[in-house]
Amino acid sequence: MSTSTPEAVKKLLENMQTDLRSLSMECKKKFPPVKEAAESGIVKIKTIAARNTDILASLKENSSEVVQPFLMGCGTKEPKITQLCLAAVQRLMTHEVVSEAAAGNIINMLWQLMENGLEELKLLQTVLVLLTTNTVVHDEILSKAIVLCFRLHFTKDNITNNTAAATVRQVVTVVFERMVAEDERFKGIVEQPTPVQGNTNRRSVSTLRPSAKDAYMLFQDLCQLVNADAPYWLVGMTEMTRTFGLELLESVLNDFPGVFLQHQEFSFLLKERVCPLVIKLFSPNIKFRQGSSSAASPAPVEKPYFPICMRLLRVVSVLIKHFYSLLVTECEIFLSLLVKFLDGEKPQWLRAVAVESVHRLCVQPHLLRSFCQSYDMKQHSTKVFRDIVNALGSFIQSLFIVPNTGNPAATNAPAGGSGSGAQAAAQGGPGAGGQGGSLITQAAFEYRGTWIPLMTVSVQGSAKATYLEMLDKVEPPSIPEGYAMSVAFSALLDLVRGITSMIERELAKEEEEVAVRREANPDQNAQAEPAHLVWEEMVSACWCGLLAALSLLLDASTDETATESILKAELTMASLCGRLGLVTPRDAFITAICKASLPPHYALTVLSSNATNLNNKAYSIQGQTVQIISPSSESHQQVVAVGQPLTVQPQGTVVLTAKNIQCMRTLLNLAHCHGAVLGTSWQLVLATLQHLVWILGLKPGVGGALKPGRAVEGPSTVLTTAVMTDLPFISNILSRLFESSQYLDDVSLHHLINALCSLSLEAMEMAYGTNKEPSLFAVAKLLETGLVNMDRIEILWRPLVGHLLEVCQHPNARMREWGAEAVTALIKAGLAYKHDPPLAQNQRLQLLLLNPLKELSNVLHADIRQKQLESVLQILQSQGDSLGPGWPLVLGVIGAIRNDQGESLIRTAFQCLQLVVTDFLPTMPCMCLQIVVDVAGSFGLQNQELNISLTSIGLLWNISDYFFQRGEAITQDLEREEAALQKQAREKGEPLNRPFHPAPPFDCLWLCLYAKLGQLCVDPRPAVRKSAGQTMFSTIAAHGTLLQQSTWHIVVWKVLFHLLDCVRKSSTTADKEKIESGGGNILIHHSRDTAEKQWAETWVLTLAGVARIFNTRRYLLQQLGDFFKAWEVLLDHIQSAALSKNNEVSLAALKSFQEILQIGTPVKDSAMPTEALAMAVMGVPPVLIDPLSASGPGRHLLRSDSMLERLTRYNGAELQAPPQGEESALEDAALWWSAWNTWYRTGTDSTRPPSGGTGTDRPSFVPSQPFLTALVQIVPALYQHIETGFSMEDLRKLGVILHGAVSIPISSDASPFILPSYTEAVLTSLQEAVLTALDVLQKAICVGPESLQVMYPAIFEQLLLFVEFSCKPPQYGKLETKHVANAKYNQAEWVALNYVPFAERSLEVVVDQYHKTACHKAVINEKVLQNIIKTLRMPLGLKYACPSESTWKLAVSSLLKVLSIGLPVARQHASSGMFETMWPELANAFEDFLFTKSTPPDNVSIQEFQKNEAIDVEVVQLISTEILPFANFIPKDFVGQIMTMLNKGSIHSQSSSFTEAEIDVRMREEFSKVCFETLLQFSFSNKVSTPQEGYISRMALSVLLKRSQDVLRRYVDDERLSGRCPLPRQQVTEIIFVLKAISTLMDSLKKTQPENVDGTTWAQVIALYPTLVECITCSSSEVSSALKEALGPFKDFMQPPVSRVQNGES
Repeated sequence: MSTSTPEAVKKLLENMQTDLRSLSMECKKKFPPVKEAAESGIVKIKTIAARNTDILASLKENSSEVVQPFLMGCGTKEPKITQLCLAAVQRLMTHEVVSEAAAGNIINMLWQLMENGLEELKLLQTVLVLLTTNTVVHDEILSKAIVLCFRLHFTKDNITNNTAAATVRQVVTVVFERMVAEDERFKGIVEQPTPVQGNTNRRSVSTLRPSAKDAYMLFQDLCQLVNADAPYWLVGMTEMTRTFGLELLESVLNDFPGVFLQHQEFSFLLKERVCPLVIKLFSPNIKFRQGSSSAASPAPVEKPYFPICMRLLRVVSVLIKHFYSLLVTECEIFLSLLVKFLDGEKPQWLRAVAVESVHRLCVQPHLLRSFCQSYDMKQHSTKVFRDIVNALGSFIQSLFIVPNTGNPAATNAPAGGSGSGAQAAAQGGPGAGGQGGSLITQAAFEYRGTWIPLMTVSVQGSAKATYLEMLDKVEPPSIPEGYAMSVAFSALLDLVRGITSMIERELAKEEEEVAVRREANPDQNAQAEPAHLVWEEMVSACWCGLLAALSLLLDASTDETATESILKAELTMASLCGRLGLVTPRDAFITAICKASLPPHYALTVLSSNATNLNNKAYSIQGQTVQIISPSSESHQQVVAVGQPLTVQPQGTVVLTAKNIQCMRTLLNLAHCHGAVLGTSWQLVLATLQHLVWILGLKPGVGGALKPGRAVEGPSTVLTTAVMTDLPFISNILSRLFESSQYLDDVSLHHLINALCSLSLEAMEMAYGTNKEPSLFAVAKLLETGLVNMDRIEILWRPLVGHLLEVCQHPNARMREWGAEAVTALIKAGLAYKHDPPLAQNQRLQLLLLNPLKELSNVLHADIRQKQLESVLQILQSQGDSLGPGWPLVLGVIGAIRNDQGESLIRTAFQCLQLVVTDFLPTMPCMCLQIVVDVAGSFGLQNQELNISLTSIGLLWNISDYFFQRGEAITQDLEREEAALQKQAREKGEPLNRPFHPAPPFDCLWLCLYAKLGQLCVDPRPAVRKSAGQTMFSTIAAHGTLLQQSTWHIVVWKVLFHLLDCVRKSSTTADKEKIESGGGNILIHHSRDTAEKQWAETWVLTLAGVARIFNTRRYLLQQLGDFFKAWEVLLDHIQSAALSKNNEVSLAALKSFQEILQIGTPVKDSAMPTEALAMAVMGVPPVLIDPLSASGPGRHLLRSDSMLERLTRYNGAELQAPPQGEESALEDAALWWSAWNTWYRTGTDSTRPPSGGTGTDRPSFVPSQPFLTALVQIVPALYQHIETGFSMEDLRKLGVILHGAVSIPISSDASPFILPSYTEAVLTSLQEAVLTALDVLQKAICVGPESLQVMYPAIFEQLLLFVEFSCKPPQYGKLETKHVANAKYNQAEWVALNYVPFAERSLEVVVDQYHKTACHKAVINEKVLQNIIKTLRMPLGLKYACPSESTWKLAVSSLLKVLSIGLPVARQHASSGMFETMWPELANAFEDFLFTKSTPPDNVSIQEFQKNEAIDVEVVQLISTEILPFANFIPKDFVGQIMTMLNKGSIHSQSSSFTEAEIDVRMREEFSKVCFETLLQFSFSNKVSTPQEGYISRMALSVLLKRSQDVLRRYVDDERLSGRCPLPRQQVTEIIFVLKAISTLMDSLKKTQPENVDGTTWAQVIALYPTLVECITCSSSEVSSALKEALGPFKDFMQPPVSRVQNGES
């Protein structure tokens, strides 16, 4: 409740009156004056209250009188009265109704009471109330009041003392508060301060206002008092302590810094009085050295006195805190002193309070910054800030090094609690109990046996001191062990925290401002701020000391929390250095964390090199050298993991402690949160992490994340459960660390990647030459970093991938496997990532991403290629549709296969290709189609996997189909591309470089395809060749129509003929060695068991294919300029194939020959197709076949060059009708003649018999029958085209070849397939073909012009040669042949063919032909008939000796037929003499046949014999009908020969070989009879034109008769002699024959005109009669019956004789 409200005033008045009444009551008896005064006071008060409105003001005016009664009451010295008065006075004061005068009176009265020692507490209370309620007390009164309080402080009563002390403190505060309030009031008024005249008068305070003056005087006297000088203002002081003075000074300085800073006078006091005072008082502490003075010392130094020293330090703290800006120099001295007090030689308590003071500074970062600016950054100034930090550091070090002497309990009482605790901890690590045995884990530091417990000294960030607050202690306290360490530790941490947070705050603010400025004015460059210099200086000054101390503490720390704090400090420092760009300190802090993460003494080059730089720096602190202690780590830490070190030579195991893991987490944290400022020290961080990861056995998994590996590395890795639970966390942070790389700027990212690359290089170095598991950390993390930075992959792609590609070439399999994994994963991710702009629009990026795939092809390791190809497969499956310009690269990768790569690789690559061909041809740019062809081709050519080669040929077929279906689209695309390329080429001035240029691009595509297939057609493997050949020819056949005409030219010359050349070359040089098996257990058929035979198949295929193309594309090709040349080349190939020493090839060559001549399989019937039919077969318009007139130019006039000239004129479109007229015919004729020449050369070479050899040598090669057949079958068709120019010479050539062909024997092993069983008589197909050919010729001659008919004789000649084969098979060189029946199958023998059927067929042809041509002039002139007879004479003569009896029978019948036609012609031309030579031939023929030297075989049946005899009879009949009747046209010799023959025949001499039973049959009776009859008929019937003739017939008769007579006589004689024995059968037969002849003669004589018969003849006939009669006696019944018939006719002679006859006889 306010003191000025009416109620309060009323109450005050009432109270005062009550007080006065009480006073008067009390003093009524003893002190009447007082009573009176009191009573008058009551009146006075009432009066004032009645008169004035403002009662309080008037009370104040009259306060002297109002107070007077109470003062008097105090003067009574009666306790009761005094208390009442003091209470009343206080009430007045409280209501502020005391004037200055009254106040003075009150003070004086109080002074008296004080001197009398009355009511001391009440006094103090009253002073306090007086001074706090109003400001009326000044100057001397004030000073008196203050002195009063001081005096009371030094009484004997403890309570009073303390109360007084408190009052003094409050009063001093009040004085200064009044001054502050006064300043506040006069704030706005500007004064002209009078200049201070030096410091002549210490009390010259005239410039100050009243309150300020009081304060000044008070402060000045406090200084005097502390300095033990007399005060100027506080008159009446009797006693004073320094400790109290210092406390008061400290409180003033601490509470009212503004006073000193704003008023020069006060500043002056600080400088001139306070600082020197402090320095003076410090002197004993400075000089004192612990342990240096002993009791024996003669002049003992003043010892430091704890209470003063401690208070001095408090004052210093305040001075430094508030006034260092005024007291720069002085503060430098103070700080240096502080540093000195931390010295090891100072007493423990002194060090403790000094550390507390330092701690107080450390929590004030702004202050520290000011130190740095004021001292460290000035030249020639002490580096105070640095010294403070270093001092802290060396203080901490000294605690570990110097034994603890300050604590008697620890040293003197080893059994005491703390001592035993220390020892227990030193032995057993944390957690060993003290004496009580209770287990407590105490936080502590332990280093080299020194164990220092750690206490909680203050909350972080506030320096709550313990010993600086011990104001009541006089003796130095005992400092518990570890206290100083704990404070120093807190100080360090607070220092780091303060500095870093301050600087980081300011940095953030500055960055914000810069950003704002940049927005406003973008061109302005940021200048280096002066603030930066301070920050940098601060860090530079403190980092060494901090690092030294923190590293040591970290090493010694046994408490997780402490460790955490230390690590945090190191981390924040590292980060700050990084932000400020201070590389060395940054790296140093990071190195420290790294080292702490690794096991002790772990050899890691990156760190040790850095550490050496640091270890060489020793920091000098006030003359002491502080070495940075390198960690020893004998501390007893909990081991949580045992693993292998990552070194080239594994040296046993290393141990990881919990602290290592903790440090590792810090390291991860650092990298994770401050990656942007790490720069080059990524190297350190990552190297360390790599080693830790290795020791913990983490292995990379998918995407590069590290997972705890299985215990692959053997038993050496041991992890406790504690660390096992941590591992997932660690691996997670590791991954997050690299994920966070996406937030780094480009430069930092490059630092990270460079660091990873160099780590990886080290790992690679280490992995050389060992099969040990390499460290894959760097590779895995490169992958991870790449994956998370996909959005800016371009900037890091090259270094990243460049390095990974090197890894891929590493000899260590595990290493390269991961390199490949990383590269391929990045490529796949890069392609799958949604880039902006998308890849489809950013070709450069796409190619950049795909390029490493291509680079992988250069790696020789199969596992890498496997990985590469698998990823290609995946890329195709996922991104195949969008590869676009990347196709060439991808295809290049698929196609980069080599034969040394092994099957599985090729198989994978091929899967990719199959996928491309089946799914992606339509999506790829057309320019890539050619690459697809090349790649497919290269798979065909690889020799690792046959199936793939074959399948790839199938793919080529599919590709060709695709070209065919999408032809138009592809053409357009390609032409567009081509135009672009040409433009580029023109700009560069280079020719366009493209295979098969200048063919149109689409055609080039086809040509590439054909070229590839062409290469495959000459692959070493037969299956591939076969497949490729079939595919190639099918493709050309199916899709060739798409090609332009000019392209066909290339196809023919560059593809087809080139292929033929290669195949021919390979076939002729192929190996003849037998191939045992076709790989594996595949058996090879004997027809393919040598390379030569396998190549033969290829040759066959190729030749057939080319021929087919020539056949089907004839018109198109004919329009090419050089068709004739091509034709010649093709024929040349056919010829060389036909002449190859391989049946298969040669036969196929002829098939191809037939094909290009467009021959169907020849018709078996001899009637060959006529021209019209041929035209139909060939589809040739008649124009082409129109034969030239006979007088037209012969083919020799046609030069091929003129042909070419003509041919070049025709290059119209394929489907136009061929040009009309003679030109075309000429051109065609040239082609056919060329073919004929080829045929002739082939035929000549193949049928030429082998020369030399004895017949036992096996000829090198004998053409097969099918070959020869085919060869001959070509003739008819070919002939049709060349008949116009066909000459005799050609016919002769043909004949030679036909003859040769027929003469060739068959190998015995082929005979079963060609020959029928040898008993049948059938023609072989070759023989048929030969006859067919001749037939065609003959027919052509027949319908041809006269000029051709001269060829007839030649044809006859040829056929007759063949007829001879029936008796005399042809010889093939000197080869011995066997009859087929005797040849053993499977032996190398030659079997002669059965030529009989052939010869007989030839003979039939001869007869048939002669029948038609007998009258031709040429036939007559060339003596064909004679030749026929001459030829037939051989079988006729051999007769039964012929190889086949059919032969002579045919010969006879043919002879008869031929003669029936020929003889009339011969007679007709008898005069010309053309047939002169024929007659003797004919006679000889008859002779040889009718009287053959060969005997019939024994097993001939009677029927057979009779048939044969009938044939003989026929011949005789021919003679009798065709020859003898025309004897006058026939030479006489011939007729004579015939007569002789008939004569010979008519009397048949018996053959000696007949058996008895057959003799009558075998006598050829019928034949004899006919001969006889003919003879007779010829003798008698005709008019004898010449005497010679008659003579012949008579001669004949007489010879006949005479012979009969002889036989009969001999018979009769023998019969007689034989007696009963029968005569030999022959003789009986003979006699029977003679008898029959006689009867025949008789008949003939009867029939003839008597004038024709010569008389002697009759005589001879009659002379027989007696002899006949004598025979009657014979015993043989057969003879008897014959005799009977012979005797019968004689009856005609039973006539009376006529004289003429007798005369004639005589």
